[in-house]
Amino acid sequence: MQAQAQAKVSNFMLDNGMQVVVVEDHRAPVVVHMVWYKVGAADEAPGKSGIAHFFEHLMFKKTKNLASGELSDTVAANGGSDNAFTNQDYTAYYQRVAADRLELMMSMESDRMTGLQLSVDDIATERDVVIEERNQRTESSPGALFNEQKQAAMYMNHAYGVPVIGWMHELKKLNFEDAVAFYKLHYAPNNAILVVAGDVTPEQVKILAEQYYGVIPANPAVQSRARTQEPPHRSARRMTYHDERVAQPYVSRSYLAPERDSGDQTTAAALVYLAEILGGSGATSVLGTELQFDTQQAIYTSAYYGGTALDNTTFGLIAVPVPGVSLQQVEDAMDAAIAKFMATGINIETFERIKMQMRASEIYAMDNVEGIANRYGAALTQGLTIADVQEWPRILQEVTPDEVMVAARLVFDQKASVTGWLMGPQEELK
Repeated sequence: MQAQAQAKVSNFMLDNGMQVVVVEDHRAPVVVHMVWYKVGAADEAPGKSGIAHFFEHLMFKKTKNLASGELSDTVAANGGSDNAFTNQDYTAYYQRVAADRLELMMSMESDRMTGLQLSVDDIATERDVVIEERNQRTESSPGALFNEQKQAAMYMNHAYGVPVIGWMHELKKLNFEDAVAFYKLHYAPNNAILVVAGDVTPEQVKILAEQYYGVIPANPAVQSRARTQEPPHRSARRMTYHDERVAQPYVSRSYLAPERDSGDQTTAAALVYLAEILGGSGATSVLGTELQFDTQQAIYTSAYYGGTALDNTTFGLIAVPVPGVSLQQVEDAMDAAIAKFMATGINIETFERIKMQMRASEIYAMDNVEGIANRYGAALTQGLTIADVQEWPRILQEVTPDEVMVAARLVFDQKASVTGWLMGPQEELK
């Protein structure tokens, strides 16, 4: 599988510094065309939170050659779909269309790379849209507000503590000058990666990429990303979040954790296993077995790890108590289950089953051309290489139980943790 995947991936640079990745998949006459910019919410200037996501919205406005909204309308008229998304580390734009529409996609996407023609009215309109999006997705959700506060508590100095959508008081102040300055600084071919996946050849993509993207001059203002980094974490942090809308209280704990690093992905792979072993399946995971079935103190448990990031990420645990069990009781049970796991180690039969499941998952992932394009784009904008992406399935299969336990001892550092309780207004602290 790995050799086959590697043989289908090509990579080259345009003279202006734009990287191009081509993933061949000729099983259907479909192509996914994606442009990834190496700028995300964690790259925003202080006081300008939310501008990366805000600008994602603005990119669908008028350009030199397109009317506002024309790009999406054209994609839909050609039977395709398009969208965009913003992360802490990147902003990406994509279209999925018939393969013979690739040139049309490149002509439109390259046009808005540097040809956007914003107006003051555009800013006001889209700012209101983003504010309403925050109202719907964050302000109306106690869980979202809780997670936002917990994330801010985790990162004392790094911008990962700032929400992607931005703080409301800063969103309301974003203006025309902010948007233009952000665009001129970050949107350029030498700060972008083009990923084309599907029924195409590298030769075909190179001709089109040089024709449409290659003629755009590199921007000398683009600089390597320089972010404030976390100081040593010397004290565990705790928080409680009360909200009258909370119907089900729960405990959530996050630990600062290493990300996948280029050329050194073993620890991250081990943490992927650790999350699956501790909280992947309610019926067989450590937390599920101990809290949901043996002691019946929780109705839901989980563990998660977001390894693909440019800087230090998090490893998390969640426990939702059954009625009549307090948050303190379920937290104590969670801690006891983790302590027992650290003392007894990994069940080898469980480990081998998870390893087989991961192998199957990696194989199935090769059937999703959009997922493959996302995998390369996300990795390359977050400090990894094509070789790292291709090595990942092998590294996952070579992880040992001992390496998982080493990673567990590394990540379970109470001094680098935030424990949060999400509670209703009448919940008592016990």
